[in-house]
Amino acid sequence: MNTTTAALATTMLAAKASAYDLDEIERRLAPGKGIGGVSKADLPTPALIVDLDALDGNIARMAEHAKSAGVDLRPHAKTHKTPEIAKRQLAAGALGVCAATIREAEALEAAGIGGLLITGELVGPNKIARLVRLTRKAPDTMTVVDNAAHAEQLSEAAVASNVQLNVMIDVDPIGRRTGIAPGPGAVALGKTVDQLDGLRLRGVHGYSGYSSHVTGFAERTEHSTRYMTPVLESFEGMRKAGLPAEIMSGASTGTYNIDSQFDPMTELQVGSYVFMDVDYRRIGGRSGDVYTDFAPALTVLATVMSKNYNDIATLDAGLKAFATDRKFGPEPLLEGVEYAYFGDEHGKLILENAAKEVKLGDKVELIVPHCDPNANLYDRIYACRGDQVVEVWTVAARGHV
Repeated sequence: MNTTTAALATTMLAAKASAYDLDEIERRLAPGKGIGGVSKADLPTPALIVDLDALDGNIARMAEHAKSAGVDLRPHAKTHKTPEIAKRQLAAGALGVCAATIREAEALEAAGIGGLLITGELVGPNKIARLVRLTRKAPDTMTVVDNAAHAEQLSEAAVASNVQLNVMIDVDPIGRRTGIAPGPGAVALGKTVDQLDGLRLRGVHGYSGYSSHVTGFAERTEHSTRYMTPVLESFEGMRKAGLPAEIMSGASTGTYNIDSQFDPMTELQVGSYVFMDVDYRRIGGRSGDVYTDFAPALTVLATVMSKNYNDIATLDAGLKAFATDRKFGPEPLLEGVEYAYFGDEHGKLILENAAKEVKLGDKVELIVPHCDPNANLYDRIYACRGDQVVEVWTVAARGHV
């Protein structure tokens, strides 16, 4: 564990707690009933924790950056999938939020969240019909296309339902995952959308995911500039062709202070900054090898369930408690302690260099490896200030069905 993380380390919680189950905790934390004295020590583990001071600080810092850079903010809710967090982002000045799926967009709209941009193509009768239904309820909803045939399908559905669909052209910087290649083809697709009945062209969506995790600020700047420039030129090409391209939306937590300097960029769709994770902390920032622009706000709380050896302790948080799509695991908020997966339900704390004793029953917090899929593993997020649990938030948009 590096020195920056060591500075974040908190005192382990003693095992003195009330035996609340999930329903009891939620009743105690119901709006208007007060917190009822529930602390982290009372929580069944593993539990997903958000530190409200860190979360609110991250939201405020990104909002201030967007304001000073002269760009709008439409944060990506795929990171948290939680209406309460989206509402905090809107209250701080965001003009809306992005969603990766129709499921996320539906859950956010049901909670009163507007200004939705769905950043994944909605292909097929099921998703198109749901998009039409959603747009009827929230007319400012936007979606993306990267193919003329898909645009024609959207047009047919819009005309049949007497609804106007707002459409962004998805332009691919590098990943070849979705998006049309930048250049004349992207401009031509913009013209097609503009001519189709029931569709309103709004602009360009371009996300260079590979750039966001390039290690080293100078290297990341060079990478994003190289691959985003053709996307930005496609956006400008649409404008020069007289198309109503108003919005150039993109960027990530890793490139927020790079892409916001691109002249045609109109809005940032950053996501992970609200939580942060081990993955982002490894890419480095302007100030050093650890990315510290935003504070780690999301942790998993676990309990030491076995301690029979001096060099290791076993936690009740294993493969099922953390996203395992990265080559590294979570980072304990304990100085000198490392974590290793120990099975589906078990994790190992390696204690050879521990700065303090770890005992049976101790509660330990760990920064998650990759925040987006980690949030998707849990039904609830416990919002805390210090050791006190303040609220319980439902991860309303988790899953796809």
